[in-house]
Amino acid sequence: MVVIVALVAWALQLMQAATDRQEFSLMLAGCMVCSAAVGLATVMVITFTSPARLDAQGLALLQAAAGAAVELPSL
Repeated sequence: MVVIVALVAWALQLMQAATDRQEFSLMLAGCMVCSAAVGLATVMVITFTSPARLDAQGLALLQAAAGAAVELPSL
């Protein structure tokens, strides 16, 4: 989280410098840094909420619920 906050702060500094100096390239650089922060945050959310992080009991319950929902009656 500290890295994400630092990236957003850096992006805001770049964008402020862009408006002060009237330079479009600094604005683009700020947008790129901000998008990197969003990408990093997305990867962190996906990683921390993945099924692999669940304990064995929770994973077994998820598999049992998924199996019950997919079962079809035999003809």
